[in-house]
Amino acid sequence: MNNRIKKITKISIVASMLISSLAFAKPFEDTKAEVLDKRFNTAGAMLAYTEFELSGEPLAESLGLDLDTLDPNAINMPTEFDYTAGIESYEYSEEAMYALNYQSKMGPHLVNGLLNAQRGGNMESLAKRFIHFAKVTGNDPEIIPLNMHPTALPYTSGVPEFSAKVDTTVVNNDEVVVFSHGKEKKVKTAVPAYLRDYKTLAWVEEGMDKSFTPAAFGGALLKDIMWAQDFLGGMHTVEGDEETEATSSDMDKSGKYALGVSSADGVNGAILTELAHEGVLYLQEKLGFDGKNLGASISPDYDASKNPIWFAHKVAVTEGNKNSTKSVDTLKVVEGDSELRDVWQLLWPISEFFAYSDQRGSNKNQNPAFLSVFDGDPFKSAPKKNTDGNEKNDVKTDDAFSVVSNLLNLLFENLSTIHYNQKAGTFVDKFNGEKGLEVTTYDAAYAMEALRIFQRAVDALPVGYGSGEGAESLESKRGKEALSLISSQADFLIKNLKDSKTGLYSDSFIINKGASSVKSLGTQFAVVRGLSAAYLATHNKKYRDEARSLMIAIEKNMYDSNLGTYVDSTKEYTPYAIAAVSGGLRDAIKHLKNTGVEKEPALELKNLTDRFTRWFQIVINGNSTSQGAQLAEWLLDTGEFMAADNLKDTNSDKDNVSSITAAGGKHGTAMTMAAKVKLSK
Repeated sequence: MNNRIKKITKISIVASMLISSLAFAKPFEDTKAEVLDKRFNTAGAMLAYTEFELSGEPLAESLGLDLDTLDPNAINMPTEFDYTAGIESYEYSEEAMYALNYQSKMGPHLVNGLLNAQRGGNMESLAKRFIHFAKVTGNDPEIIPLNMHPTALPYTSGVPEFSAKVDTTVVNNDEVVVFSHGKEKKVKTAVPAYLRDYKTLAWVEEGMDKSFTPAAFGGALLKDIMWAQDFLGGMHTVEGDEETEATSSDMDKSGKYALGVSSADGVNGAILTELAHEGVLYLQEKLGFDGKNLGASISPDYDASKNPIWFAHKVAVTEGNKNSTKSVDTLKVVEGDSELRDVWQLLWPISEFFAYSDQRGSNKNQNPAFLSVFDGDPFKSAPKKNTDGNEKNDVKTDDAFSVVSNLLNLLFENLSTIHYNQKAGTFVDKFNGEKGLEVTTYDAAYAMEALRIFQRAVDALPVGYGSGEGAESLESKRGKEALSLISSQADFLIKNLKDSKTGLYSDSFIINKGASSVKSLGTQFAVVRGLSAAYLATHNKKYRDEARSLMIAIEKNMYDSNLGTYVDSTKEYTPYAIAAVSGGLRDAIKHLKNTGVEKEPALELKNLTDRFTRWFQIVINGNSTSQGAQLAEWLLDTGEFMAADNLKDTNSDKDNVSSITAAGGKHGTAMTMAAKVKLSK
C-alpha cells in the first residue's frame, strides 16, 4: 500500500490560500445521493478510479501542496480540497484496484494463465514467481497477503457483496494519531484478520456476468499500469527503505537499492505488472476476432485496410476449475461488433504500458527505473528487432513490450481505419464488416485523450503522471497521424455537436441526419476532457477557448444551487459520468482556469476547487453512510480505523463511507463504486 503518507509538518502556501474559499462553502447536508444500483461495472468503475488517481495526489501537488503534509487521520487538512483529492480520491482509487485484483474472485486465477503455464502451470510455480517479486523489491515474502486471488482477466460485472462472513478477529493492536479541530489525540486501534488474510473477501457468485469485454479489460489494465508506474517509478534503499531517484537501470544490482519507490509499493507494482502482462498476452493470443473466429493471428505487420481483426464486444466464458481454482474452459462470441468504446479503453492503457516498458534505443527520455523492471529480471526484455527503430522487422513474441507494441499497432490501425469516417472527419461507434454512422460524443471525446497518450508514448514523451510534461519528441509518422486525428475529431465536435443556444454538446450524432437533442452531464465533461486533450496535444489555443466556453456553459446550465453540484435532467450518476466529471474538473483546474487577464468567475481557481470538493463529498461520499457512489472503504490509508475500545464504530473518520463490514449485504460490501446514484432533496 502507499506508505508515503507522513505526519503533518507544514501547510503549503498555495493550499493555505485555498482555505478561504472552502471554509465557508455551503455543505448541502440535506442533498441525498441514493444508490439505485450497487453492481460493480468493471469498465466504467475502473475508468473512474483512474480519473480519481489523477485527481488525487498529482492534482493536489500540481497546486503546490507538499504531499508530506497529508495524513489520512488529519481530516480536511491542510484544506478540505487537499484532503478530498490527496487522500480520499487517491486512496479510493488504489483500494478498489486491490478489491478487484486480489480479493473478488471475479475472473480466472493467475495460476491458470498463459505466463504461469510457461513456468510449470501450478501453484508452486506461481508462488516462486511471487517470492521472487518480494526479493527484487527488498521484501520478505510474508509481506504478500494470504489467500490472494490474483485475477488474471476480470469479468464484465458483478455484485460486490461478500460471499462469507468477513474474518474480523482482532489479531493485533496498533496506534494512530488523529488530528481533529486543531487537537491531536492518540487512539489505540484493532487490526482485524482480513487486512492480512483475504480468504473471506471473495464476492458472491450470483449475479457475476462471466464474460470478457475489451472495455472491462481496458479499465482494469489502465488502473494496473497507472499504479505500476507510480510504484516502480523509482528505487529505494534496502537499508532504511528510503525512496531514491533511479540514476541508472542497474542500480538494483548493487545490493544497496531495490525496485520500487518503497518495498511495499515495489512488490505491488511487480504483481500489477504481471497481471497486466497476462492480460495483454491473452488479448494477443486468444481474443483476436476476424468476424468469424476467435484466436485470429495478430502480427506486427497488421493492416486494417486488408483483413480487419478486432476484439469482439462481448465474449461469454464457460468457467472451469484447475489448480483448485477458477480457469477458462471455453469462450464464445455473443456480440461480435468492434465498438469505439472498447478501442479507446484499450488504446489508452496499452499506450501507457508501451511507454512504461519501452526499451527502444531511440527513446532518450525513459526512466531508468522502468528499464530496470524490463531488463530480464523480473520481466523479460524485448528482442533487439523490436527495439531497433525499424518497425518493419518487428517479430511477434511474448515479452511485455513486444506484445503491447503489437497490440498498439492493431488498435491504432483500427481506430484510424475501420472506426474513422474520413469524409465526415469523425470516429464512429461500430464496425461489423461495415462502418456504422452513429457517433457517441462521450466516446469520440475520450478517444482524443487516448490518442494524446498514444502520441506521447510512440514519440517517447512522458505519460502517466507526467503526461503534461515536455521532452524531446521523436516526431514519428504515427505520432503525427494521431495529432491530425485529434484535430479532426475536435473540429467535428465543435462544428456538429455544440448547441449554439446553450453552448452544451449533444450526446450523439448520426452522419447525414444530425445531432440528438439529449445533453447529458457525462457528455459535457467528456468533451471538456477531449478538448483539453486536443489543446495539450496540438497547442492550438482555440481548443482551450472552446473547453473554457463549455465549462462556463456547464456552470450556467447544469450547476444546481439547490443540490450543490452538477446534474442533468435525470439527476443520476453512473461510473462513466463520474469519471468524466472527475477528469473534466481536473483539466479545468490545471489547464482551463483563469490566467493573466482572464477574469471569468466560473473559472477562478477557488471556484473550481470548491466545485470539485462539494461534488466529491455529495456524489461520492454522500451525506450518510447509506448514500454516495463509494460503497465502502478499506482501513488505514483512507482514514478509516477500528478503535480498540469501540469496535462497533464503522465510520471512524466520519466521512459517511462505512468500512467494508458495515456497507450492506449479508456479510458486507467491497470498497467499490455503485453503478448508479441519484441526487435529490
